[in-house]
Amino acid sequence: MSPDSLHTVAPRNRLERLQEILDRGALKHAAKLLNALQPAEIAHLLESLPYAEREIVWGLVSEDKDGEVLLHVNDEVRAELIGKMDVPELLAAVEGLDTDDLADLVQDLPLTITSQVLDSLDLQRRGRLEGVLSYGEDTAGGLMNTDPITVRPEVPLDVVLRYLRRLRDRIPEATDALFVVNRENRYLGIVKITDLLTHDPEDTVAEVMSLDLEPILAPDSAREVASRFEHYDLVSAPVVDQDGRLVGRITVDDVVDFIREEGEHAFMGHAGLSEDEDMFAPVLLSARRRALWLGVNLLTAFLASSVINLFEATIDRVVALAVLMPIVASMGGIAGSQTLTLAIRGLALGQLSAKNARSLLLKELAVGLLNSLIWAAVVALVAGLWFDSVALAALIAVALTINLLFAAFSGALLPLGLARIGIDPALAGSVLLTTVTDVVGFMAFLGLATVFLR
Repeated sequence: MSPDSLHTVAPRNRLERLQEILDRGALKHAAKLLNALQPAEIAHLLESLPYAEREIVWGLVSEDKDGEVLLHVNDEVRAELIGKMDVPELLAAVEGLDTDDLADLVQDLPLTITSQVLDSLDLQRRGRLEGVLSYGEDTAGGLMNTDPITVRPEVPLDVVLRYLRRLRDRIPEATDALFVVNRENRYLGIVKITDLLTHDPEDTVAEVMSLDLEPILAPDSAREVASRFEHYDLVSAPVVDQDGRLVGRITVDDVVDFIREEGEHAFMGHAGLSEDEDMFAPVLLSARRRALWLGVNLLTAFLASSVINLFEATIDRVVALAVLMPIVASMGGIAGSQTLTLAIRGLALGQLSAKNARSLLLKELAVGLLNSLIWAAVVALVAGLWFDSVALAALIAVALTINLLFAAFSGALLPLGLARIGIDPALAGSVLLTTVTDVVGFMAFLGLATVFLR
């Protein structure tokens, strides 16, 4: 292997190595090294490059890798790259893709090109594609492949083995089992490849098939699918329609992609960003997107400031309040974000619902109370020694306890409330929680000071 191969360097250094080669103008060398990588690795490099370099590198990618690379880049970068391709290039890129992959890609193509793609498919493949597209993107039907290998229960194993030999290169990837169906194509069970190889060839499929693997309904959510794969360590699973007819299969690679996207969504959502945000998107586009959440945050900041303004006279009399009040708000914010993150994760995994929300709330309130007693004592001791005031120490201890309890209450219930009205808790939860902890913290601390510090 060449010492300049991008495979010989760590993934984080591939970008620097590629940029060095581009800076030298060695485009042929760059193309050779680039196309030796897997499509997912090429996609990662494309997402990491500024616009000008990205355009150059995209032009170096081999046409037979275009479709796979487009599948692995995020939606925003994909739209940009598709915009640089002409119709023949796009048709060539989608040729040979699996039906589920084609369904993911075709939804991002211009309508005129989508119709040409559909026209280029044979009737059987077009029907399969339209079947996948009829389901939502985040459902089992949207994740599935329409390429399962099926067998009948009465067929001997030696016949199945001969059938598989004839298929050879057409056997789908991640095939760990064959699906058993009746004459109406209704799912009955599976025959594991290991059982197929180790049992007597004269046995029938019915004699060795397993009935343990329950099928997944096509309308089921992708989160439910991911949970099934996690709990049962599945490599593949059958997908059926409402009548029990086999319509496809889901493989673990599709589930891993979904889990990764969900993780990115939750991570980026805490900053009010989309998981498909292009790191090198145009300045005006990025500014416009982020302006919304900055505006929302500004409104909440004004609300917190207006609470402080209500107690201006109290702060003027006791300047120490201005020094200590950020502590109350900050501690509430941290405690609330811990509960909020736990609740959002519970919603994402299907572990939190209206039925068990009360149990979570009571548990988080107990945790908040215990932590508030500990840290209120610490803060009170520091404040009392700092400003030589027992009254001030007592006030901040009580205010801190109140705010931590409100933070636990809000962090547990906000995600459920937002989800119920159709707002993504990962995007809006942290902004609203900060408002609650700031307002309650300032109101409790300054309000108590107004009443008791004369």
